[in-house]
Amino acid sequence: MPVGTQGSVKTLHPVELDQLGAQIILGNTYHLWLRPGHEMIRDFGGLHAFTTWRKPMLTDSGGFQVWSLAKLRKITEEGVRFQNHLDGAKMLLTPELSMEIQAALGSDIAMLFDECPPYPCDEAYAAKSLAMTTRWAHRCKDWVTTHRPRSGDGLQQHFGIVQGSTFADLREQAARELVDLDFDGYAVGGVSVGEPEHEMFRAIENAVPFLPHHKPRYAMGLGTPPQILEMISRGVDLFDCVMPTRMARHGIAFTLDGPIHIKTLRHATDPRPLCESSHPHVAGFSRAYIRHLFRAGEILALRLLSFHNLHFFLRLVAAARDSISAGGFQTFKADFIQRYTNPQTP
Repeated sequence: MPVGTQGSVKTLHPVELDQLGAQIILGNTYHLWLRPGHEMIRDFGGLHAFTTWRKPMLTDSGGFQVWSLAKLRKITEEGVRFQNHLDGAKMLLTPELSMEIQAALGSDIAMLFDECPPYPCDEAYAAKSLAMTTRWAHRCKDWVTTHRPRSGDGLQQHFGIVQGSTFADLREQAARELVDLDFDGYAVGGVSVGEPEHEMFRAIENAVPFLPHHKPRYAMGLGTPPQILEMISRGVDLFDCVMPTRMARHGIAFTLDGPIHIKTLRHATDPRPLCESSHPHVAGFSRAYIRHLFRAGEILALRLLSFHNLHFFLRLVAAARDSISAGGFQTFKADFIQRYTNPQTP
């Protein structure tokens, strides 16, 4: 899922996202609650009408953003009290309010409110955090059962979030407890929060086997192209990450031969396109021209690389789907990672 934190995937028009084949995008509950406000968006007919994006949309719960405000927050059974990052105002976000905000936004998929434990943390803290996240999941479930929020022509879907830090028994416990509550899908959270890559993979391995195969399984906030393929091989179906557009703004383009830093001197006279698999929208431009745009401060540079990187990621997962259907995923994964991590061309 391309990430549209403020209701917009940075630098791109919704029509361009459709041209790229994006099936669903992500919106940020915390940021949209603070600005422009969920009630105002509700009055516009919801986030789809407000943004003109007509395909599915997922909203996160706000839990991860609250985690990032560690120095400004206090977690209690009631919820999380914090100072917002815009004006320092004191705020309280509870499980019920998180679900209410997402209902007002009208997203197709709403995430449950959870606490994301930091890395590293000891098992006692992780267990205490997980117990509260589970109690919050029950409160989210109760709110949803009472209010039955809708999105478009159907009921809003709700995904539980498996926490448990790096502890296998807690990950299994979290998965089993959420499955007992019977949500529409399940996510693995608390990954990509500073832990080494092998711990990230272990968190997935310790959770996914206990989640139902007939419902979506979502790894939150991941990842690099090789990581995505590794997660797919471990049973993950759905991903989001700011990496394609964030790296684009820093002049980094993803290619079959690994990422390239377009602003480096060696691309100053390079006539090649960014990648042999570039979308026609970008393929006509040379690396030299795109480097020139960055050096000149032209907005087109950000747009071209954002478009290219999202195309690269969306094409990657589409190719993974095709290889799974053809029974050749493991070969596809190995070949892609071998070339991506051992490029033969500069």
